[in-house]
Amino acid sequence: MKHFPIFLSVEGQRIVLSGGGEAALAKLRLLLKTEADLVVFAPSPAPEIETWATEGRLTLHRRALAVGDTRNTALFYAADEDAIEDARTASIAHAEGALVNIVDNLEDSQFITPAIVDRDPVTVAIGTEGAAPVLARAIKADLEAKLPATLGALARIGKAFRKMADILPMGRVRRDFWADYYFNEGPRALDRGGEAEVNKALQALVEKHEKAEQLPGHVAFVGAGPGDPELLTLKARKALDAADVVIHDRLVAPEILELARREATLIDAGKQGFGPSMDQDEINRLIVSHAAQGAQVVRLKGGDPTVFGRLDEEIDAVEAADIDWHIVPGITAASASVAAIGQSLTRRGRNSSIRFLTGHDVKGFADHDWQALARPGEVAAIYMGKKSARFIQGRLIMHGADRATPVTVIENASRPDQRTLATTLEKLPLDLAEARLNGPALTFYGLAPRAAQTALFLQDQELA
Repeated sequence: MKHFPIFLSVEGQRIVLSGGGEAALAKLRLLLKTEADLVVFAPSPAPEIETWATEGRLTLHRRALAVGDTRNTALFYAADEDAIEDARTASIAHAEGALVNIVDNLEDSQFITPAIVDRDPVTVAIGTEGAAPVLARAIKADLEAKLPATLGALARIGKAFRKMADILPMGRVRRDFWADYYFNEGPRALDRGGEAEVNKALQALVEKHEKAEQLPGHVAFVGAGPGDPELLTLKARKALDAADVVIHDRLVAPEILELARREATLIDAGKQGFGPSMDQDEINRLIVSHAAQGAQVVRLKGGDPTVFGRLDEEIDAVEAADIDWHIVPGITAASASVAAIGQSLTRRGRNSSIRFLTGHDVKGFADHDWQALARPGEVAAIYMGKKSARFIQGRLIMHGADRATPVTVIENASRPDQRTLATTLEKLPLDLAEARLNGPALTFYGLAPRAAQTALFLQDQELA
């Protein structure tokens, strides 16, 4: 992020613009929405600028900007649409302490003006750091259609009421009050009778939530999917929106954690195969402790929480503490990985069942039915199998598996840095060592990528 988005207080502040043509008009139409003191320097201003000056909405100087004109100025726009003149005026403003924007010159500007969705006092700013203005406009149009025109009125009334709402306790009670106002009672009251009805509704809502008992804590065991945020379910998104505490695994992508509320407490309870891990008893204690204090807890697990996630142990701990819970399924790594290689988990004439194994538990492998898995046409999805690859290979070959059986390893499934290793049972340990896969990986025994996926993988390897 090269440009940090902030909202600058400009009430009563001086904003200066140099220019009187189309570029100046575009900026002024936006700046006139603010409560700043606008000053324009233009030898030949457009008629609209003349009109705005006559109406007292800005101060117009019909001359070129000179030294001293940008002192005590918060923001300066160079909008003369002439590179030499823009450079001259920007140099003056910069020397006199103003933040400078040169229209259509991202590299020499100190700040940029985003696309804005205006529901005053609600403002949504959209920026692409100059990379895709068309995309910013498309997002703006989409938001304009989705955000009701009444949103600004509700926010304005709610802002004036905030001090009265301070009698409600911080946290969930106050958050529930404002959610009730903005999404339920507020819009209904506005439809019934305008702002007067909204003020009545706010008074009634305060009394309602003031009397409400402290709601009990709750635990949602949520599947974060394989890593791509777009593969989250709607229920998972809702759970993150409501969470006071998010206790997450190491494999949960940062982009998914970003979707949690800013006020939520994020706790890394990561477990690392054959490495340092948080003890399961400590994880159970954290879940129960926060929920017992009334928090909405999301136990966020990579993939699906019901697949190799020690879910039962955590549910037992929660139930022992008499805390309510529910499960939100997620897309498991096997589904995302098999999609990445263009295959299906089962196929008529090949396999009517599939085994899900975990390579982390090598001791558990000793009792597995290797003879059945070694039969031709069998398919298995092996989670966390990188370090146990040689053990798996030995057991299968010992029980008669064909050394040429295809094996595919998918690293970081569904993520931008996804990689695919296509090999055979015989070459698996050696090829894994050479590939140096560092991210989470899933091994498919008995499946090879389709021809198109294999070609893409080989092309990626050549580029690397």
